[in-house]
Amino acid sequence: MIGYATIGSNDLEKAKGFYDVVLQPLGGRRAFASDRMQGYAGAAGAMLAVCTPYDGEAAQPGNGNMVALSSPSTELVDQTYALALKNGGSDEGAPGARSDSFYGAYFRDLDGNKVCIFKMG
Repeated sequence: MIGYATIGSNDLEKAKGFYDVVLQPLGGRRAFASDRMQGYAGAAGAMLAVCTPYDGEAAQPGNGNMVALSSPSTELVDQTYALALKNGGSDEGAPGARSDSFYGAYFRDLDGNKVCIFKMG
């Protein structure tokens, strides 16, 4: 159902460096770009874009907003989470089972955007 999600950044070059590394285990690769946006595509079809806000104001993470990225395995959830922390992200919930059918990990990127990496089933 979701085609793409965008998250804001105040330093697009740093954000691109972060997501270039962090999205690798999930098959994320640069797909489209403009002077204020970098889009990433993965095998699942939905895309993630990091951008500077269109209105020119500072990017700020929303309270209650989160982007969730699907993983094909719990091992890749662990690997992606570790890469996020190693590259400047902060912990919002270590990898683990949240229910019988949901395994996830949570981090904040360099701009404070909350991201979940998860494996369903």
